[in-house]
Amino acid sequence: MQKLLHSPIFRSVRNHFFTPSSTFTSFPDNALENSNIATEVLAVINSVNPIQPALAELAPFLNREVVISVLRSQSQLKKDPRICFRFYIWAAERAHLRSGVSHNLIVDMLLSGGGGGDSFDLYWGVLDELRDGRLRVDAHSFAVLISGYWRLRKAEMAVAAFGRMKDYECKPNRAVYNLILNVLVKSDTILLALAVYNMILKSNCGMGADTFNVLIDGLFKSEMIEDALNLYDEMTQRRILPTKITYTVVISGMCKAKRTHDAHRIFELMKTRGCQPDSATYNALLDGFCKCGQIDEAFKLFKSFRDDGYNVGIRGFGCLIDGLIKAKRISGAEKLFQQVLDAGLVPDIILYTIMMRGLTELGRMEDATNMLRDMIGKGVMPDTRCYNVLIKGFCDLGLLDEARSLELEISQHNQFPNSCTYTILICGLCRNGLLGEAQEIFNGMEKLNCSPSVVTFNALIDGLCKAAKVDEARLMLHKMEIGKNPSLFLRLSQGTDRVLDSASLHKKVETLVESGLIHKAYKLLIQLADSGVVPNIKTYNTLINGMCKDGQVDRALKVFEELKHKGHFPDSVTYATLIEGLQRVDREGDAYKLFKHMNENGCKPSASVYKTLMTWSCRRRKTSVAFGLWLEYLRSLAGREGEALKSTQKYFEKGDFEMAVRSLLEMDMKLVDFDSGPYNIWLVGLCQTNRVDVAIRTFSVLEEFNVVVSAPGCVKLIEALCSEGNLGNAVDVFLYTIERGYKLMPRVCNGLLQRLLGSKERAVVAFELLDKMKSVGYDLNSCVHHNTRFLIRHRYNERKSENVLSAAR
Repeated sequence: MQKLLHSPIFRSVRNHFFTPSSTFTSFPDNALENSNIATEVLAVINSVNPIQPALAELAPFLNREVVISVLRSQSQLKKDPRICFRFYIWAAERAHLRSGVSHNLIVDMLLSGGGGGDSFDLYWGVLDELRDGRLRVDAHSFAVLISGYWRLRKAEMAVAAFGRMKDYECKPNRAVYNLILNVLVKSDTILLALAVYNMILKSNCGMGADTFNVLIDGLFKSEMIEDALNLYDEMTQRRILPTKITYTVVISGMCKAKRTHDAHRIFELMKTRGCQPDSATYNALLDGFCKCGQIDEAFKLFKSFRDDGYNVGIRGFGCLIDGLIKAKRISGAEKLFQQVLDAGLVPDIILYTIMMRGLTELGRMEDATNMLRDMIGKGVMPDTRCYNVLIKGFCDLGLLDEARSLELEISQHNQFPNSCTYTILICGLCRNGLLGEAQEIFNGMEKLNCSPSVVTFNALIDGLCKAAKVDEARLMLHKMEIGKNPSLFLRLSQGTDRVLDSASLHKKVETLVESGLIHKAYKLLIQLADSGVVPNIKTYNTLINGMCKDGQVDRALKVFEELKHKGHFPDSVTYATLIEGLQRVDREGDAYKLFKHMNENGCKPSASVYKTLMTWSCRRRKTSVAFGLWLEYLRSLAGREGEALKSTQKYFEKGDFEMAVRSLLEMDMKLVDFDSGPYNIWLVGLCQTNRVDVAIRTFSVLEEFNVVVSAPGCVKLIEALCSEGNLGNAVDVFLYTIERGYKLMPRVCNGLLQRLLGSKERAVVAFELLDKMKSVGYDLNSCVHHNTRFLIRHRYNERKSENVLSAAR
């Protein structure tokens, strides 16, 4: 070390740049002498400009601690901040002098002026000096600017800083790329983040798990599930080891995609690779199983987690209680909530909100509001989301005054109604026929600085359609399409590179980024986001449904063509709605053409589409077509037993409908997602074709397999049996409806009672049936018609006379 001190280089540095009062004599390793070095560096940077030559000769003797000490001391002097900026930019070029602490110190200095532009302008000025002096500018210098702007939540300025790097002949490094990716993902501009990722690939800049973590998380949150999983696969193919954060993000995303078993497999893989899960990982998996309705499996996981030593907190209990409520097991949820209290754990606002939602879904509004008051009494203040749960509960019960009262109460706890609050109220008002009040709330939202969401628009469009105001609903859709910025809409929808859908938007963003116009790409995406909400497929489906129900099928088909032109993809609901609409106006041929078109365009028909076609086939007395359609659907599903389906087909072709149904049930009852819909459709179809004997045998088979027969199925069967004079079976089916808790329309009840009372022998059955109806809550005063009453009195008086005569004998 002493030899180094007396070298010509150091003597030269000392003579030119050290002050006479310098106390520095050696380079020992302790903190005191680091301080001495820092003092000498401070003297240099405050007296010499440019500082680069002098500092370059000192560089071998400096370390990170010295740099940090110099920056702290200089900032305390409150002199020209450009001195600090120059020194940091010089130090940031050298890996052995860079540190997170020094980076944060400069960011703090940029923000020390209260977030004004002066400090940033001075920093940009230093960069300009370096560029004008043809000196190199390192990427870490821009990392400070991007971090500073993002700390102020000035995302656009951060993106602009990234875009200006090329003006200083500075190429982004891994740290800068990760910073800007984080800014873009957090700003909900995932398309731009993907374009920057392509920049990284082309630049051959090294990537680590941190790069992939940011992007994968952003893709999952943007519901781009397949893209996220593909990126995870790409990460492993590049032999980049996933971190704890990676695993947690992927597990959470897979659960959102309802791939819980894959998520559990990755969780086990994580442990075998020596990456220990933390509370976020455990809760992500637990929450995923609960939200997918796999509550029993979730409790098994819960037990295994506790066995692993995982300390279950409020979040873990909250996941389980939420799962129990979603599975309609409210009593289990209440018991578990009580266990939380007994264990001395303090429920937070999230857990209280979950419990209140469960109570409101059962219509237990008094219990839910009591829990709110209890929560406030314990010092847990409700937020807007908590109030929204209660408001929805009241709206669902039609108690709109109570809902509006709670809306006013929100502000008493320093909270404000949000878009969700108003959407709930609009839905409730529309459902109760108060469309005018719903429109008033909608029109007042922007005055309250609360922008309607796509769900809000959809709710009002649905309300307008149900009120037969289809033209107003169409105008509402047009308003959504144009948004708040009509000029932007016209600019993007015209010309050769029109932006009509997400694919064309993605392409435009890619083109802008490749041209170095990343700031322009960002502004485009933000303008689109700020211009209003974009209609989604549910919006179009709602309008198409309204038009079809209003008999405007041709207009509905026109909207169908428009949505495809605008880059939306019709889903199974779109096709099912249009097929139903075409069938209603007796255009069966067009309905089947659309069904064929659906297959050809890669939209696999769902069960609901097949059931729509089956229902209309039965109404047209084509029961055999309906049965064939369902067999066609079953053959399209993977994992169905081919031989069993062939056997069912043979029974059907022989005309043995009862055995065909039995054969199909033996297969279907093994499935978790058993659907009773087709069986009820066939039952109704058999009644409509007057095959009453086959219908009653089918009903018996369904009872045998514990398949729930729907109320409409029972009504059709009762009516058909009455027409055939088969009153014994008709009474049996009626008693089945009582067991199932169905309340049939007076017309059906009176039809059966009158036929029974028409026969002296069967009148006693009618009286027994009336007693049964009364015991289960039928209001006989309003239910029993005048003609039926006359027959009842007649049979009653007849029996009374017989009893008198019998007593006289």
